[in-house]
Amino acid sequence: MPAAAPATDDRPLSAVARHVVAPAEIAATSWPKVRDTCHRLGWGFDGWQDGGGRLILAKRADGSYAADTVAISIPRQAGKTYLIACIIFALCLLEPGTTVIWTAHRKSTARETFDQFDGMSLRPKVAPHIRQVLRGKGDEAILFNNGSRILFGARESGFGRGFAGVDVLVCDEGQILPESTLEDLGATQNTAPNPLFFVMGTPPRPKDAGEYFTALRQEALDGESDTTLYIETSADRGAEPMDTEQLRKANPSFPHRTTYRALLRLRKKLKSPDSWNREALGIWDQVSVHTAVLRAAAWTLLTDEGPDYGARPDGMAVDMSHAREISVAACWPNGEKSHLEEVWAGIDEPAAIDWIVQAAGRRVPVVIDSQSPAASMIPTLKARGVKVVSGSGAVMGQACGGWLAAANGNLLTHCDQDVIAAAIAGVRRRPIGKAGAFGWDRTDPAVNIAPLVAITLALFASSIRKKRQSAGARRAVVMS
Repeated sequence: MPAAAPATDDRPLSAVARHVVAPAEIAATSWPKVRDTCHRLGWGFDGWQDGGGRLILAKRADGSYAADTVAISIPRQAGKTYLIACIIFALCLLEPGTTVIWTAHRKSTARETFDQFDGMSLRPKVAPHIRQVLRGKGDEAILFNNGSRILFGARESGFGRGFAGVDVLVCDEGQILPESTLEDLGATQNTAPNPLFFVMGTPPRPKDAGEYFTALRQEALDGESDTTLYIETSADRGAEPMDTEQLRKANPSFPHRTTYRALLRLRKKLKSPDSWNREALGIWDQVSVHTAVLRAAAWTLLTDEGPDYGARPDGMAVDMSHAREISVAACWPNGEKSHLEEVWAGIDEPAAIDWIVQAAGRRVPVVIDSQSPAASMIPTLKARGVKVVSGSGAVMGQACGGWLAAANGNLLTHCDQDVIAAAIAGVRRRPIGKAGAFGWDRTDPAVNIAPLVAITLALFASSIRKKRQSAGARRAVVMS
């Protein structure tokens, strides 16, 4: 048990956080005005919160916020909700008509946060500014006399969609934030003059839809984003669960606000060592499975009209979703590059077979994963003379590795089809064997990744044909 805790912690953010990545072009900050307002309301801050507030409200020379995204990875019970709540209350008072949406993935978390805000709104120096607090289930809101409002809800219930002009958007439990949900919420700030966007949470579990949160972290740490503020506190990898020094590294509110006993109670709830490491110690997985296989911006840069489609493609492939949605893709040579497109889609298997027989003829290789639902088409295609190439893990591993290398090497083009972009956004790697090979897997059961699998295998089919043509040319030279 640690010794008696001090009342406050004056350590600066730089001494508390494992990572602080600030946005570029900071010219000023509106934090002093916000902090002074908070002090008048009776709220104080530790040193790290003061530093965090200064960066969160940093502005460029034109007055816009320097960080278009504020990403915070801090364990439970560490004071991050308190800091953001204080900032939001102050902004609502200082800027009449401010609209804030606070979302969490789960209803229970959204309600828990609302209860905290509700308690803050009842403080003697705050209550006179509050017109009404709506406490109805699913309609929680704090309404201010000056027209500002804070609305609360759960993303799992669809909360947040359809709003417009949202000045502050908070995505709590950012470790569970599918890109499809983010697209809906992101549109709420399109007309806001100077929006603030927060994504905060703890490190994702392997099964969580944490690709976006992970990508924000990785881009910040890699220095690839000048407009993201990233703050992380975490213990050392391999730390003893209740080591007080490590608890203080992970949790900047320990021990002066969050006691050792409180963390012991949390430990009883988080019985799994992995859960404790992520949610209480803030430790990210060393090898994350959440990183997007290819950034959307990188895929967009490969857009091209493609070659003349008069000739047959070099290779084709077929995949089928678990809902039996069929995707047929083709690959054409495009100078030194390869052009990929989905060329047929539907649910009519006989119609798909007829189309493939006509399009592929007898010479274009058509690759189908033998573990895919599309494998049901293989016997009929072969019987009708199509050159079908089937395989399981080894083929898929080669195909996925080859596709990713070609995409990263600027050796692909595509015509910007929405179904493929959606598949790339909703896919993750799954390991194949123990030698580093990987295949594609869905991040969400609702995502259809068949179009991505199809273009991946179509590129592999094209490589098969090129190898055969090269071998034939060598034999011709030898025979001559």
